[in-house]
Amino acid sequence: MRKSLLAVAVVLALTVAPAPASATGRHGECATPSINRYQQWLAGGEGATNPATGTMLVPVRGHATYAARIEFVGTEWHVAVLWLANEFEAQADLSRSAGFLLTYSATDDLYLQLRPASHWSGGAQWATLIPSTRGRTVTRFFSLRPHAWTSVPELGEPAHSFETARTEARGFVFVGKTANRIEFRGLRIDRYTPPCL
Repeated sequence: MRKSLLAVAVVLALTVAPAPASATGRHGECATPSINRYQQWLAGGEGATNPATGTMLVPVRGHATYAARIEFVGTEWHVAVLWLANEFEAQADLSRSAGFLLTYSATDDLYLQLRPASHWSGGAQWATLIPSTRGRTVTRFFSLRPHAWTSVPELGEPAHSFETARTEARGFVFVGKTANRIEFRGLRIDRYTPPCL
């Protein structure tokens, strides 16, 4: 298992396109706060969260980097959003991507929904489980193959195909119904690099 994860990590490292120099700041990041060039990490305004709305990006003390932090408070559905192309009206075609590496910590399980531009609203979306790390920061690979995705029973079955979600990907939407402290430190999607805005 470790060998296969290492192989996938090597493939991801080799297939993520280099950033155009004119659009970036230090270390290939965007000139404004970003994590691996993803600039729009947003509290969704649904459920009690801290922050309630706006950016989740905060500087990491002692480093020239940023983290995206959010706390889900209580036992209701909470939403945190990442716009994959750094603006709401844009979308990404992830149909050729094997998956993504996510560096994160979470004190409880949550789900990641892959929301397409044509079916953005509503909870009935294709989702994959993001397991708790018990507060430790880890890097894990998540597949973008259909077998790795399902729906969240309580939120309903998606009316669109998984292929639609992959080819019209507007955002990753993180949802959970339990109290949770979550921090994102890295995201690298195979065969996709977001544009800096």
